[in-house]
Amino acid sequence: MFLAIPLESRPSWRRPPWLVLLLIAINVLVYWGPQRAQERGQQRAAAYYAQSALPALELPAFMQWLQDTASPQLPVARQMYQHQAYQPLLVLMHRAEPFMARLRAGHVIEAQDARHAQWQSERARLDALWPAPFTERWAMNFDPGAPWRPVTWLTAAFLHGSAGHLLGNMVFLLLFGFSVELALGRAVFLLFYLLGALGAGAMAAWAYAGSGGLGLGASGAVSALMGMYAVMYRLRRIRFFYQFVFYFNTVRAPALILLPAWVATELLQHWLGGRGVAYMAHLGGLLTGALLMGLALAAGRVRLPRPSPSGAGGADESRYTAAVARAKRLISEMRFGEASAAWREAARLRPHDETTLRAWFALTRHQPASDDFHRAAHLIFRLPGQGLPTLALKHETYRRYLDLARPAVRLQAHDMSRLVRAFARLGEFDDAERLCRLLLKRPDPPPDLAASVSALAMQLLHSGQRIRARAWLPVLERLAPDDAAIRALSVHA
Repeated sequence: MFLAIPLESRPSWRRPPWLVLLLIAINVLVYWGPQRAQERGQQRAAAYYAQSALPALELPAFMQWLQDTASPQLPVARQMYQHQAYQPLLVLMHRAEPFMARLRAGHVIEAQDARHAQWQSERARLDALWPAPFTERWAMNFDPGAPWRPVTWLTAAFLHGSAGHLLGNMVFLLLFGFSVELALGRAVFLLFYLLGALGAGAMAAWAYAGSGGLGLGASGAVSALMGMYAVMYRLRRIRFFYQFVFYFNTVRAPALILLPAWVATELLQHWLGGRGVAYMAHLGGLLTGALLMGLALAAGRVRLPRPSPSGAGGADESRYTAAVARAKRLISEMRFGEASAAWREAARLRPHDETTLRAWFALTRHQPASDDFHRAAHLIFRLPGQGLPTLALKHETYRRYLDLARPAVRLQAHDMSRLVRAFARLGEFDDAERLCRLLLKRPDPPPDLAASVSALAMQLLHSGQRIRARAWLPVLERLAPDDAAIRALSVHA
């Protein structure tokens, strides 16, 4: 019903969110490992069950038992039974421990039944095929009479019901988690994430006890991160993408305003009777995360990340918009010097915006001796993106810069080293090698020169140019004797 995603905060891959990535990896491994193995085992067992006599013998008695015990699972079980969805129905039946105890004790298919021997034989084979429970063991159990197991409040946060369920939670874990990890530090972040999962689980256990079914998924813990995010940024205006029912747009708003909006959304959807989504677990996570971040702020344990300079969140949106409008108007009036100053202001507000930098550089090409011409080119060379369009923009700008720069080219060593890696990825090996040779002649080569030479050699090797790649082996042996590229080049000697 209501969704809000921050747009301007992006992970810094110079300081990667290692703990967030580790949590994502654990969730992925658990789902595609033991959970999927159990599901495949259940599929094999269900295939046998469908062609055996067991459905006709057991399922009518199971349906009657659900009705006699007024089980909340009866409506969904009836639908499964009507559609012969044996795998989920078998899971449901095996989770009904009182019924299974009666079944195995011989109180459902009794010894005097003419089909008892057949049932006993086929049931024994099914039990041998049925995999040991994993998801049911570690997920929260909301069935009536289920034992009290607080450990599942935590373990359920690492289980998922489907690949789509996993993907959605992991995307939100990355979107919100990296900012919170950067602000709290890894140890406190991990503690707060686990406490958020516990808070979400406790709220779900209170709200859904006796309602039937299992509770699983990282969404409660991720909701805790969302609560932490809102409290952490408080009144700072953050640009969000939002969706309300069928309407969606972007808005800049104080982060804290999202907390009551999220809380109201979860309460409303819970009261509307939504099934299949644990809205109260989300609510528990939001409240737990907000409380934890409030305590961390009061204790002075939060290092608030700076606003991202790569979007409008790095400066005032209206100032950027005004600068761009002014630049375009001045160009139409042929006042190019003043237009360049306006583009300079826009680039200061968005130093990683490719459209802005491209426009500024295009204008300053007519004044190649100006400082603005050199500044615009340098900002393009320092763009952080590694996509092919960004790399192509860097190379195009570099070629024009070499041709036009007056009175001379002003390339700094660290920019040249970055361009080596960019051009190597793009396959522009002539320019990459030329820059490498220039850097090797400098008395003050940049610290990352070895990494650039290594990247160039490996890209040449991968493109099939082995002799050309191996020509850089002596340089690598001198700059970085332990570099992995040396072994690769030696193998392809």
